[in-house]
Amino acid sequence: ETTEMTNREEAEIQISELDLLSSMFPYEEEFIVTDQLAVAELKHYVENESAEMPSSKVQFMLNVKPGVSNASMVEFSMACALPFKYPTVLPEITVRSSLLSRSQHIRLNSDLKTYLMQNCSGEPCMLSAREWIKDHAAAYVDKEVSSSSMTTSNAMQSEDLTFTRLWIYSHHIYNKQKRKNIIDWAKELSLSGFCMPGKPGVVCVEGLQSSCEEFWSRVRRLTWKRIVIRHREDVSLEGGGHAEIQKQRKFSTLEEKCFDAHGARGNHMDLGQLYRFLEEKGCADIFQMYFGVEGH
Repeated sequence: ETTEMTNREEAEIQISELDLLSSMFPYEEEFIVTDQLAVAELKHYVENESAEMPSSKVQFMLNVKPGVSNASMVEFSMACALPFKYPTVLPEITVRSSLLSRSQHIRLNSDLKTYLMQNCSGEPCMLSAREWIKDHAAAYVDKEVSSSSMTTSNAMQSEDLTFTRLWIYSHHIYNKQKRKNIIDWAKELSLSGFCMPGKPGVVCVEGLQSSCEEFWSRVRRLTWKRIVIRHREDVSLEGGGHAEIQKQRKFSTLEEKCFDAHGARGNHMDLGQLYRFLEEKGCADIFQMYFGVEGH
């Protein structure tokens, strides 16, 4: 079981997440901190043992252009506030857009909250929230209330026609039995990808959504010091045949990759080699998600 995070640990995570956001979105029209004082107080609190808890929450705006070609002009703004106990508790996010009616606003915000509750407990999740808005917000513009019951039944039918790629991060993976499980289960569930044992441990699996979810539910039941899904990609498959699935794969099988870092650190993996491997597979941006925050 994870132990309670201390307030200072939470504050440190907030600061590193803000740093990550400002490096990913350097322009004010994409990301702007609306309360600099709160950030200064937070940094002071982290750096000084004797400092009081900050008096106000960090607040910022993220603006998102949805990933839909015809909606190129429309922006969705996310007004965000981080409670002191974030990421142990969820962030407060309100999404707005000039195109949405009041009822569409309400529905979009409540669906976002449901998504965060299901996917983001205890982990920094601003990027996931932003991705979710980018992928889903445009659909709320023309959704009228009457269609809501229809969409649920459609969603149920198309569930298996989604290709998913999970990027899993573990504090370390050394145990031979776990490594064997990872490879065997992937094979059984027709998933491809790779597993990098050592410290940290990285696992990527890709295949049908239901198979990825089954794999994750088995893996997370094993005992880990810490294991999380760092990033998840979902692509809906047109027609969903075998050929379409093969086309989406970036890896041919699931193999164990050992990028040994020779020298003093022994079983620490050589992250440079991992980066080049990901780059080769067209996944270099994932590296930032794994290691951008830590920056070691």
